[in-house]
Amino acid sequence: MTGPVPTFFYDAYETRNPEEREAALMAGLPRVIAAAKEAAPAYRERLAGVDPARVNSRRALAELPLTRKSELIAQQRRDPPFGGFTTIGLGEVRRVFASPGPIYEIEARRPDFFRMARALWAAGIRAGDLIHNCFSYHLTPAGAMFESAAFALGCPVIPAGTGQTELQLKTMADLRPVAYVGTPSFLKILLDRAAETGTDIGSVKKALVGAEAFPVVLRNEFRAKGINALQCYGTADVGLVSYETMADGAVCEGMMVDEGVILELVEPGSGTPVGPGEVGEVVITTLTPEYPLVRFATGDLSALLTEPSPCGRTNQRIKGWLGRADQSAKVRGMFVHPLQVGEIVRRYPAVRRARLVIERPASADVMTLVVETAAPDEADAIAETARAVTKLRTAVSCVGPGSLPEDGRLVEDRRPID
Repeated sequence: MTGPVPTFFYDAYETRNPEEREAALMAGLPRVIAAAKEAAPAYRERLAGVDPARVNSRRALAELPLTRKSELIAQQRRDPPFGGFTTIGLGEVRRVFASPGPIYEIEARRPDFFRMARALWAAGIRAGDLIHNCFSYHLTPAGAMFESAAFALGCPVIPAGTGQTELQLKTMADLRPVAYVGTPSFLKILLDRAAETGTDIGSVKKALVGAEAFPVVLRNEFRAKGINALQCYGTADVGLVSYETMADGAVCEGMMVDEGVILELVEPGSGTPVGPGEVGEVVITTLTPEYPLVRFATGDLSALLTEPSPCGRTNQRIKGWLGRADQSAKVRGMFVHPLQVGEIVRRYPAVRRARLVIERPASADVMTLVVETAAPDEADAIAETARAVTKLRTAVSCVGPGSLPEDGRLVEDRRPID
């Protein structure tokens, strides 16, 4: 934790003037790029020819290549164990995790490496609160992420993990934790089973949940049982991305972006930043010296909220998780990808936006590329390009600007599920 800690905010960073925050992030960015090029072999190769000193703005950052999970997997297979993306040796690592893929990731030896303490604080969790941590401790990092954050706040932890509902309920009844951390669905399982068995777990008044959708009906159910639950959003690779906050006893709309990352929202398939309020893929650059991920594409969709948060924090806010950017589909034995739609759009400057619609009106699949364009006379050329890019016959339908919904979707599969 850095800086003075006001009663309501985690630290003074959360209430910085937005221009001051942006200047600090952009001042730190060249140092991260330089450290990555110098000490991380993968970035020495990926950023060859890039002058770190010139990467000092969002526009310059947007010119760098994206880093995707698939690339991490491939690179780690070529250069085990971490693909050359880390800047420290194994002797400086606290934990090594195995996430689905598999992707091997590290936790360095410093407090709250994944920066999750900020989200715990926003959920009302304070030093001395006993936390029942139901995120998995088995190979994947979630359990350790939140445990490290709890320790940084001065909170003791019950390392409960997942499963063993009856044992968990007995432990909670005996030890009386104040807070729950884990998925919302497992908290519901615990509460329902406690009601069935008459087990008293009413000591739990606070919760920070994540890793899955958190519907309003479930939030209200928790509240009716005396639990104030907030959610956070993060990934195993970059740690905390955003977190919910409160003002005047109510949960604020959207999620506050973490102070330790640079967030971009880009067009799925192209990496080009989207406009304010538009849905795009979440791309994160971490300011983590031991594991500096540069323009890491999460595959998740979100959009920026343009109004300041009523909680008083001044960073950007996103709407939360709005789906996945990976909209690949199989058509007549061939896969079509959002990346291909982005490639088609790139070749025609008059096309503002496009969506590939897949239907099955009879017994055969039909593809139509719907394009917002100022040059409808290019339809035949666009159709030929689409066929060359996808290797599939594609009809083109030209529509006016603003006709397509701004939901980030590039491939829409309307075929019925048989």
